[in-house]
Parts: sequence; C-alpha cells; structure tokens
Amino acid sequence: MTDEFRRGVRLGIDVGKARVGVARSDPDGLLATPVETVPRDLGGDTDIRAIAVIAEELGAVELVVGLPIALSGKDTASTQDAREFAARLRSITGVPARLVDERLTTVTAHSALRSAGKRQKQTRSIVDQVAAVILLQYALDAERGSGRPPGSPVDP
Repeated sequence: MTDEFRRGVRLGIDVGKARVGVARSDPDGLLATPVETVPRDLGGDTDIRAIAVIAEELGAVELVVGLPIALSGKDTASTQDAREFAARLRSITGVPARLVDERLTTVTAHSALRSAGKRQKQTRSIVDQVAAVILLQYALDAERGSGRPPGSPVDP
C-alpha cells in the first residue's frame, strides 16, 4: 500500500448506446453518488461537452470510465466504443482518465433498483447513473484496498 493518498473528486462514467451515466466521489474518495444522465450523441460531441462541463464544475481530478468486457474476458462490440469515448473525453477535458472493467455494473444496477421496488420503465432515466455509482465505488474501494489506481490510464 502506498503512503500517498490521491485526493480529489473523481467522476464515474458509464457509457451506453443511448445514455451516459455520471457519478462523482467526495474529495476523499470514499463515497460515490449519482450526478446526472447525459443523452448519448452518437453523431456529435454534445455528450462529451456536457460531461466536460460537469467535470469542470466539480473540479474533477480523474475520470473513471467503464470498460465493458465480456464475462469471458474478451472485448465486446461496446468495448471499442468505450475506449474511443474515454479518449475523446480525456482529450476535450484535459482531465486524466482511466478505463476500469465494468462487468455486471448495469445488471447490478437493475437488480438494486428492482430490490428498491422500481419497475424497469421507472428506472430507465436513472439506471445509468446507478451503474456509474457502482463502477466508481468499485474503483474507489479497489484503490483503497490496493493503494494503486484501478484500471488502465487513457493516453492523451
């Protein structure tokens, strides 16, 4: 475990085909909470720009982007999309980004919302935020446990 603690707000980003869930951590990196669901802009960059505004407003020091990998460990159709999204987000914001395995975060989010008595129709607008919270909380816990940042860095 390293003696140096990385302080600052981190954003969790769950990239989907229709929406992007955004979560944030507290400055001490202990707790992830939901922020917003941003509509995906497959033909442009309004989604990236909206997240850049959130990152700037919150003073984010790092972006944790979910990397959808198949349970087998292989890339999926969404893996390259997430990599490209993370690279564009890193480039536009200038904020360091990391790709973190997000297997089962959306499934876990749906399950948690069902357990809370929510029907799938009611949860469409927030499930991506919940998935981003789960992803970010996993990353925060992993870093605290290992003393190392989780996942892999996104090159500028």
